[in-house]
Amino acid sequence: MAKTIIQFEESLFTETDGSKFNKTKDKLIKSFSETDREKTIEILMEYSRTGSMLHWRNFLLTDILEMVKENETQYADFFQYTITKPELTYWGIDGLIKVLGKKSYASVIKLVLDETLSIETRAKAIKSIAVYSKQPFDRDLPKDPGYWKIENFRIDEILNWQKQGFKEGVGYEKPAIHPSLKNPKTELEKAVSKLDAFLEKEREEDQDLSNPSNWLVIASENQINEIEKKWTLPENYLLFLKNFSPVNVFIDNDTFFQGLTLYGASDLIKNQSGYSLNGITGEVFKDWPANYIVIADSGADPFCIDIADITINDAPVYSSMHGAGEWEFEKYADSFVDFLKVITE
Repeated sequence: MAKTIIQFEESLFTETDGSKFNKTKDKLIKSFSETDREKTIEILMEYSRTGSMLHWRNFLLTDILEMVKENETQYADFFQYTITKPELTYWGIDGLIKVLGKKSYASVIKLVLDETLSIETRAKAIKSIAVYSKQPFDRDLPKDPGYWKIENFRIDEILNWQKQGFKEGVGYEKPAIHPSLKNPKTELEKAVSKLDAFLEKEREEDQDLSNPSNWLVIASENQINEIEKKWTLPENYLLFLKNFSPVNVFIDNDTFFQGLTLYGASDLIKNQSGYSLNGITGEVFKDWPANYIVIADSGADPFCIDIADITINDAPVYSSMHGAGEWEFEKYADSFVDFLKVITE
């Protein structure tokens, strides 16, 4: 016989094993989040207030946030409570903004100014305001506010914005993409278009345009000029960098169990550090083949294009394992275009 919602509630509040608690919580949400959403939210909120396992009182907030809808002001008192409790404040900020919108800003700004709070929590307050208001308080900063520093806080901008009545911003524009991504004709363009279709799914699930990820964009002329000064690249790879330069592209699939980071025009040169040259001294490593340019890595294992073997506008790609003492390269793909095809399989 199926458990009732009251029985689930009793199980949650009497459970002392964290793993069992998690399973019970998930079953409660799966069974009743649609048919009795309000009661399910009420149960989780009450546990966040009074539950015996303190770490779960915090973790439950992410589940609550998923179920609560925008402008459901009946939950404002709960989220006002969470921002007074340091162990609940981080996620409570998002809840307060979600249910009160603009009316929450003054309370959240007080958190930004509260020097008794952790830097991470204060940064989270700024990030959440920036996302909801579409103001660029988070520009050029890591997506995760846990990596921010005090000097990154644009407090004067925020206070000035407050004085002006919390004007809504315009947000960030999507990166500029090349038209051929949507209308591919050449073999290279078709391979890149397939890659972008894969990345588009990633962007739909998780995207923060203050720090875009998994985009293929048109590179700046300066970036390409610096690359061309340094190397003579095969035309296919150079066109890729010019028209479809990866921005924070990370491919996570069965082929690459550690994921694959694909370099773009903005980071190609600096990412040679640790492979062909010492990142601190700039010294060139003698055991590194000068004709191998690292274009991607998987858990620091390099993938290199061989610029000494350019044939018909392309060149083979080699890979090796790091930490083995000596570099032992094996051919991974006959050409860069083939490499693109492999990583999207």
